[in-house]
Amino acid sequence: MTTTIPHWADGARYDGTSDRWAEVTNPATGEVTGRVALASAADAQHVIAGADRAAAEWGRTSLARRTQVVFAFRELLNARREELAALITAEHGKVLSDALGEVARGQEVVEFACGIAHLLKGGHSDGVSTGIDVHSRREPLGVVAVISPFNFPAMVPMWFFPIAIAAGNAVVLKPSEKDPSASLWLAELWREAGLPDGVFTVLQGDKVAVDALLESPVVQAVSFVGSTPIAQYVYEQAARHGKRVQALGGAKNHMVVLPDADLDLAADAAVSAGYGSAGERCMAVSVVVAVGEVADELVSRIADRTRTLVIGDGAGRIEGDREPDMGPLVTRAHRDRVAAFVESGERDGAKVVVDGREALDHASGGFFLGPTLLDHVEAGMEVYREEVFGPVLSVVRVASYAEALALVNANPYGNGTAVFTNDGGAARRFEADVEVGMIGVNVPVPVPVAYYSFGGWKRSLFGDTHAHGAEGVHFFTRGKVVTTRWIDPANRPEGGLSLGFPRHD
Repeated sequence: MTTTIPHWADGARYDGTSDRWAEVTNPATGEVTGRVALASAADAQHVIAGADRAAAEWGRTSLARRTQVVFAFRELLNARREELAALITAEHGKVLSDALGEVARGQEVVEFACGIAHLLKGGHSDGVSTGIDVHSRREPLGVVAVISPFNFPAMVPMWFFPIAIAAGNAVVLKPSEKDPSASLWLAELWREAGLPDGVFTVLQGDKVAVDALLESPVVQAVSFVGSTPIAQYVYEQAARHGKRVQALGGAKNHMVVLPDADLDLAADAAVSAGYGSAGERCMAVSVVVAVGEVADELVSRIADRTRTLVIGDGAGRIEGDREPDMGPLVTRAHRDRVAAFVESGERDGAKVVVDGREALDHASGGFFLGPTLLDHVEAGMEVYREEVFGPVLSVVRVASYAEALALVNANPYGNGTAVFTNDGGAARRFEADVEVGMIGVNVPVPVPVAYYSFGGWKRSLFGDTHAHGAEGVHFFTRGKVVTTRWIDPANRPEGGLSLGFPRHD
């Protein structure tokens, strides 16, 4: 039985008028489980118009009331997070524990948004000149759009919409058509939390929906996460139409292992960061840079651990009550693309130490590719240059710290990187020298907590503002500065005209 997944407008499901639909599959079995609406331009205008009608009133709603609604959403999400995790697993494929982790990391931003009042405080200066005071204030933008990817259908939207809503904006969420059900679940939870109709809306669809958001004069800002080519397109199109943009793109994250590192710690980290969520995350480690003489031993330890991993249905169980270590990839086409990168690396001279292609004919019929380890990868190879976005870990061997640093800094991406070492001086130097936005020291996936901001450098970010944290609050608000003068009736000054520039006396 397949389900129909529509839009969400004015506080209710909205089927739309388009006759275009896309299939939604269970990646673990290949079974078609639903069909999602693909918006027409008219559908997009209907959803955006609903958000526009709600935005002004919500922006005037007291800050106390807005944060109460966000807190109610937090409580409901805490109580029902298993439901959301099950939806994610059914459409994305990641194992349930990973889906629950995704919800938890998104919930961190919801909790941060509950305390937004502190970050919306303006400044005040008395007596900047005779009888003159100055104060600042921050106000919502109006309608904002969030365009999110398939790999984190709950967490990535939650990087943006809790802050946007708490700040007084109305949100139009455009989720991935590959796993759209989480968006409607979140919309229904917002309604239950008491959010007024239209403040949170969902526009399902493909490029038609995206372009409608980028071109709409109603939409004031766009937040995007996805591949670098699409991030650049979103940035250029939205900016051309006068919008604020934060477009987070792709990555090629390196993990540098120095000769003094704890190799067991490094091997554990490489496996968890390289194969977690089947490598379908922008902060996954895809390149291990082995410095000096550690390479042979490090590769051996990573390989031993990789061979113990079990793939399977993310909602299933193996060996009694144990869940698989890794689920399938999101679609057959994506699985085949990742497998092609393995073949490309092998043709170019890389050594396939652990070959995940053995899982291509998985008995369930799902979109499986096992964890794959490549050694002796070089910077000129396609498997190194491109963002693979799958469970493929490449080992590059270098002779020195300087060579490792040059390799990382020469890469066009600058999302995340990590260094493994027991030398505090070396770690401190790496922090200063590396040209990457998020850095881990003996931490392989350096995703910051919600009150810091998330985002990379170079071709991993288009725009000036990172996600969540103080930067996220500033992105979803704009500032006013007000200069006032109140005349003291007991000391009223003489009148008179002056054409000169005001002086601060």
